[in-house]
Amino acid sequence: MEYTIRPYRDADADRLAEIMQAAILAIGPRGYSPEQIDAWAGRVPGGERFRERVAADAAIFIAADADDVAQAYSLLEISAEDGGHLDHLYCHPDRTRRGLAEAVLSAAETHAREQGTFRLFTEASELARAAFERAGYVVQHRRDFEIDGVPIHNFAMEKPLD
Repeated sequence: MEYTIRPYRDADADRLAEIMQAAILAIGPRGYSPEQIDAWAGRVPGGERFRERVAADAAIFIAADADDVAQAYSLLEISAEDGGHLDHLYCHPDRTRRGLAEAVLSAAETHAREQGTFRLFTEASELARAAFERAGYVVQHRRDFEIDGVPIHNFAMEKPLD
């Protein structure tokens, strides 16, 4: 199947929430406990939150299928002081291992370079860590925290942009 990488459209918002929820529930158990998955999935925003983030200057890059339906996405926020923050990288569990995460991550990096961003950083889940490492990100440290009283972790990662 052919995929197109394109910018976000408001009509994508609800689908992005679906992708995030599906990925957490289907792929999350490979790296996290059932309690951690429940806590994480309980924090999935609705479509309106994606619209708000784009209105506040976040950039979202979509991997769309032949029917123009989003199957993966990355969400990038750029700050002159901090660089580019890759806040989301999600792929629908039925579309993994097709290079979609790498493609939307690359689109975000290209955008960051065009904006003059000096570095990218993220907080990668246990599951997304490998995709970020393949893209040249380096783990800075493990982040242990809680979601609604449930201990969970991810990894602070960074990539300098030349």
